[in-house]
Amino acid sequence: MRKLALNDEILLSIQQPARYIGGEVNTVNKDPEKVDIRFAMCFPDVYEIGMSHLGMQILYDMFNRREDIYCERVYSPWTDLDKIMREKKIPLFALESQDPVRDFDFFGITLQYEMSYTNILQVLDLAQIPLHAADRTESDPIVIGGGPCAYNPEPLADFFDMFYIGEGETVYFELMDRYKENKKQGRSRREFLEQAAEIEGIYVPAFYDVEYHEDGTIKSFRPNNSHAKETITKQLVVNMDDAYYIETPVVPFIKATQDRVVLEIQRGCIRGCRFCQAGNVYRPLREHSLEYLKDYAYKMLKSTGHEEISLSSLSSSDYTYLEGLVNFLIDEFKGQGVNISLPSLRIDAFSLDVMSKVQDVKKSSLTFAPEAGSQRLRDVINKGLTEEVILQGANDAFHGGWNRVKLYFMLGLPTETKEDMEGIAELSEKVAEIYYEIPKEQRNGKVNVVASSSFFVPKPFTPFQWARMCTKEEFIERAYIVKDKFRQMKNQKSLKYNYHEADLTVLEGVLARGDRKTGALIEEAYKNGAIYDSWSEYFDNRIWMKAFETCGLSIDFYTTRERSLDEVFPWDFIDAGVSKEFLKREWLNAIDEKLTPNCRQRCSACGGMRFGGGVCYESKN
Repeated sequence: MRKLALNDEILLSIQQPARYIGGEVNTVNKDPEKVDIRFAMCFPDVYEIGMSHLGMQILYDMFNRREDIYCERVYSPWTDLDKIMREKKIPLFALESQDPVRDFDFFGITLQYEMSYTNILQVLDLAQIPLHAADRTESDPIVIGGGPCAYNPEPLADFFDMFYIGEGETVYFELMDRYKENKKQGRSRREFLEQAAEIEGIYVPAFYDVEYHEDGTIKSFRPNNSHAKETITKQLVVNMDDAYYIETPVVPFIKATQDRVVLEIQRGCIRGCRFCQAGNVYRPLREHSLEYLKDYAYKMLKSTGHEEISLSSLSSSDYTYLEGLVNFLIDEFKGQGVNISLPSLRIDAFSLDVMSKVQDVKKSSLTFAPEAGSQRLRDVINKGLTEEVILQGANDAFHGGWNRVKLYFMLGLPTETKEDMEGIAELSEKVAEIYYEIPKEQRNGKVNVVASSSFFVPKPFTPFQWARMCTKEEFIERAYIVKDKFRQMKNQKSLKYNYHEADLTVLEGVLARGDRKTGALIEEAYKNGAIYDSWSEYFDNRIWMKAFETCGLSIDFYTTRERSLDEVFPWDFIDAGVSKEFLKREWLNAIDEKLTPNCRQRCSACGGMRFGGGVCYESKN
């Protein structure tokens, strides 16, 4: 029997003790004495969120296939247990063995969203690992970060020994092998970091120096160690069918946010939306073959007992074999009570036909993402979606029996005008009008149109990385303009409007384009009680405002100021595949309201072709 890290008294006093005991279906158990490397993999948020993350499941499965590596899972303790662990000095532990994280060789932390940054300090602190990489000794684990936020690692540079830039299936094993050899030779931590810095895609922040101009912008960013490279190139899987995938996903004891089998059908996107970081850094689009997906769908459903399978990608409608895959899943599993979930679909006749086969129409609502209220602004962001297509999709849906529609928008996009803002309400009204054009006896009750707007945050490696961001006051003013317009709509009783928190968005904007100086800000906020900032009930903006003051940092410097095209950005040393020249070109196209065709229509010379695969080579095969 395993000895649990928490005793019965503690487990009975906290919410959801199942978050901390491990032992779920399909977990991997190994003898720690019989492996060479122990890797604690952490999602710095609560268990239910972390267990829904596909990337962590893939790496967990991949690492544990090697006999010499034991990979275990770690999640942020919820606030009730956090308090007890601090009071009783219980070190953070991994779920499988219940051993303290500080006893592991590696502590890998996934960086999925900026508002989890204080939770990263929480897990380091609870693990009793020094927060600063510079203070760690030979007995501390190597702390490594990866994931989408690693494309601007600088706000976290002081806290990590290294970052992995790109997709985890590529060079992780080379890194592990070098660690094993380093350990065997009895070499130091620093010698291993130097070995690691030579591997493509690995960034060791301690081996780089930043110099600033008087105005606070970056003057230079240079390696200070001969093993470190001038440019870190992202790593990606070229042939998706050669990549590791999960045959036996871990099944949580309690309901996770995404309580289903997830089948990744492709990576990347052809669309080129100018606000979307994922669409740029995961270029080029690469697809799994139909046979590969059929095989894994069968294996995962059989090994988990889940009753739903979700087809995961940034734009499912662009997957070449979608029809064949959906028909296979319906024929193979529908009679067994397995539901099929299809996120990221464009709403067209084919999609509606598919959804009518796989969903209970009465229970579902359809989701459209126009992103902007006017055609002009949709052209600025390169959405490639016309009002005609949106209304035709709504019309087809309503005739197909749907009567609930969700519309997603952004406020604060570059060049946005009052007409663009009011267009959100006007487009929502047009969708409702389409419904009421159907004869009353053919309608399915009242229509329900819910429009939601998030606030725009400029992200690294997008054409909008040069964009000015709105202030909190400007965001709220824009939301009120939209809200007022909704009140003027004839069908206002069928319409509902929600908007995001402005305080949180402004902070996300600071951290998204932050430099190394923002590390002190994160640490100051954490030390004053900031934790679970992505959860509105725990986010306290006053803590952060005080931290800005203490650290002498300006919010406007990171958010609202204009950036010149030749400014050196904190992330410019990373080669994410899309060239800065391409992003500049797209930024200027946005200002000129020019559309750029998608990757299947025409190559835009973004830089992705040099990886030697994916959509760039489809027509050449």
